[in-house]
Order: sequence, then C-alpha cells, then structure tokens
Amino acid sequence: MIRVVLPAHLKELARVHGEVELRVDGPVTQRSVLDSLEAQLPVLVGRVRDHDTGKRRGFVRFYACQEDLSHEPPDDPLPSEVATGKEPFLIVGAMAGG
Repeated sequence: MIRVVLPAHLKELARVHGEVELRVDGPVTQRSVLDSLEAQLPVLVGRVRDHDTGKRRGFVRFYACQEDLSHEPPDDPLPSEVATGKEPFLIVGAMAGG
C-alpha cells in the first residue's frame, strides 16, 4: 500500500483523518499515485493537479524521503521506500508572500 499525507485543508475537504492508503497498479510514480488518489477521493480532482493540463498546481509541492520531487517528471519512479509503504508520499501546500 502507498501511504499519502495530505495537507490539512485537503484532509478536511476529503473528510479523511491521518494518512490515505492507496493501491497502485503498475509502476509507482507521481502520476499513478495521484491518479489513484483522485479515483479514491474524487473531491480532490482539480485540487492537486490542474483539470485541463494535469500539471501540479503552483502552490502544491510533493515530497518523499526528505526530497522535494515537485519538479521531477510525473512518470519517473518514486523512491522504493514509497513504493513499499515504508515512507509516505507527502502533498504539501506551499506558502508565498512577504
């Protein structure tokens, strides 16, 4: 099982508590994890990725194993620790301002 940690506002929107556990068939990539997440929690469609382009929204970041994966290609394999469920895939709401 893949473990996904959502930011508080998306947890509230999706009405989930704690981590979300997903089953991903095939290679474990950002795209496959997000596809599975949106299939399991349809209310998140368009919240993490743009409806039309499928690209990560500007104020959303992805982390795994203490690395920022936000700018990695969406079809690159995620670290094996994420694929095995040892480490979570983190979706983080970024902040901006001054």
